[in-house]
Amino acid sequence: MSKQGYIIVAAAILLLVVLFVYLRSKNTGREEQSAPPGQSDTTSLGPTNDVVICSWNLKDFGKSKSDQTIEFIANAIRNVDVLAIQEVVAGSGGPQAVGRLVDVLNRKGAKWDYTISDPTSSKESGTERYAFIWKPSRVKKIGNAWLEKKYSEQIDREPYMATFQVKNKFFTMASFHAIPKAKQPETEIRYLRYVPDEYPGKNLIFGGDFNCPESHSVFNALKNMDYQPVFVKQKTSLRSKCVNNDCLASEYDNLFCKRANIRVINSGVMHFYKSFSNIKDAIKVSDHIPVYMKFSVN
Repeated sequence: MSKQGYIIVAAAILLLVVLFVYLRSKNTGREEQSAPPGQSDTTSLGPTNDVVICSWNLKDFGKSKSDQTIEFIANAIRNVDVLAIQEVVAGSGGPQAVGRLVDVLNRKGAKWDYTISDPTSSKESGTERYAFIWKPSRVKKIGNAWLEKKYSEQIDREPYMATFQVKNKFFTMASFHAIPKAKQPETEIRYLRYVPDEYPGKNLIFGGDFNCPESHSVFNALKNMDYQPVFVKQKTSLRSKCVNNDCLASEYDNLFCKRANIRVINSGVMHFYKSFSNIKDAIKVSDHIPVYMKFSVN
């Protein structure tokens, strides 16, 4: 073979190698990318006040979650700024699972911090914990998070609340897990209307698993106070078996915010179950999908 022939062959091989590396990196990025649309995996706010918060009921979040499941959850939420977790196991396995999740997240390019509630004062539905995890480079937690005890007699799993600062603005998130539908969650949801009066001047965002659709009349009191649902007619709980490729069952999870104070830029849900060939394997992660919104404080 002539010298020119060797050069052509070498160039062809190099081109194939470059093409292979490019396609492999592109596929890997697609497999791992689970960020909310439009939100990159950044670690500083820069000139914007925009924040992405997410709420996720992680179904018995404790020692039963495997390392593989923890890794999956971390990949799913690594591009949000604040995550509110409901249904953290009350025993020692719950806080340990939150710590495991944060350890995995800290190996993905951004620093995370977290806070875990004491067990709720539940009587009817079993004691649980809540957790917040966040990126300190994106938001700053102000003071200690707290369980809202004033209505603990009326609300089985009282909301867990935390105030965060972004630039010179503040918002307070109230994470909530209502009693199951069979126990009439509206009987305790109705007390959420009184929470804003307890914290005048705070930019409240209610988020969590309400076990009740936003169309229920129990939310009218909040809506009349301009706390509007971010999601309308959005199913968020998983069926035990998909029906004609429909795997979602009920409109349970949502976020409510006062539109005069919070400017919603975009919002969405993460259909993480589509990463699994079997819905039963997806439910090992959770029987709810996460909901998120990107917003700025007015």
